[in-house]
Amino acid sequence: MKVLILAGGLGSRLSEETTLKPKPMVEIGGRPILWHILKIYSYYGFNEFIILCGYKGYMIKEFFANYYRHRSDLTVDLCNNSITYLKNHAEPWKVTLIDTGLDTMTGGRIKKVREYVGDEPFMLTYGDGVGDINIIELVKYHQSHGKAITMTSVQPEGRYGSLVVNDEQKVLAFQEKPKGDGAWINAGFFVCQPKVFDYIPDGEKIIFEREPLEGLARDGQLFTYKHEGFWKPMDTQRDKFQLEEMIEKNKAPWVKW
Repeated sequence: MKVLILAGGLGSRLSEETTLKPKPMVEIGGRPILWHILKIYSYYGFNEFIILCGYKGYMIKEFFANYYRHRSDLTVDLCNNSITYLKNHAEPWKVTLIDTGLDTMTGGRIKKVREYVGDEPFMLTYGDGVGDINIIELVKYHQSHGKAITMTSVQPEGRYGSLVVNDEQKVLAFQEKPKGDGAWINAGFFVCQPKVFDYIPDGEKIIFEREPLEGLARDGQLFTYKHEGFWKPMDTQRDKFQLEEMIEKNKAPWVKW
């Protein structure tokens, strides 16, 4: 099953980094967050990817075009300008990189790669979020209901800590980053049948999360896989620092490899 990754947005809320590189190439733990996302899928045996590029997409292309060389031990013979590869440490990935346009919205990007997906189920996620989602269980759940699309949902953590207070207004404890108001939100990590493409109108301004997903929901074709574990997007510099800290302390829940 191919995995589509949306990697073309501007990432304006992380402008400290994204003025120089596309958001999926912002590094955590010395590797682009895009690399971490591929590693999540690869851990569960999914190794064929289609990257939907846009803003500064050439940097993503260059990363993967040179990946084998950078992950290999090699000998360079300067006399005849030859390279001998000795030991390779690259992952068994097949990565297709498609330029889907600078200003194209998510739905338009997905529709543009229909010919590369073919008439088979596929997975889809965003190029800026990581989680400890069990991809095998996600796929099994999708297959169990037989509908067009499964969307992973999560309950986001609160931004601020809170107090545990009794009836007398006595503070009993501090609660760090409790869950929000109980609502479930879209975390990406979709599994899709090919008919999902039929719900996406032609055009570059189509937002996948609006008309296509709303149409799928109206037709009873959208189910959600509730993930109660870890998930976090990298929307701001603060998010990046938190993800970096998890890796540095060996407490990154998504790192299973």
